[in-house]
Amino acid sequence: VQLQASGGGLVQAGSSLRLSCAASGRTFSSYVMGWFRQAPGKEREFVAGISRSGGTTNYADSMKGRFTVSRDNAKNTVYLEMNSLKPEDTAVYYCAAGSGMLTTYGIDYDYWGEGTQVTVSS
Repeated sequence: VQLQASGGGLVQAGSSLRLSCAASGRTFSSYVMGWFRQAPGKEREFVAGISRSGGTTNYADSMKGRFTVSRDNAKNTVYLEMNSLKPEDTAVYYCAAGSGMLTTYGIDYDYWGEGTQVTVSS
């Protein structure tokens, strides 16, 4: 499966953004999906994940209550709604697809998109 993330941009602190990740192929619903991010000079970190059906989601603690992950299997797309953005949310955001269980570990995901830059100014 090929993944293409979009929706990033430059916003002010307190703003919202919605990222999208479009997947190719007809097997999108067979993958758990995750969002990760990597800030300059930092390790890649888990942001949010969603099960195949969308019925289960999980989030990194710092994103709980601000970010919402969702998916539309009919459109082969996963979304990340980000609210109350902070300068520390500045990073390249990646979507990833996994054929196993929903986890927070990047190594468990098989396919990765190229990422979309999110920059939050103070």
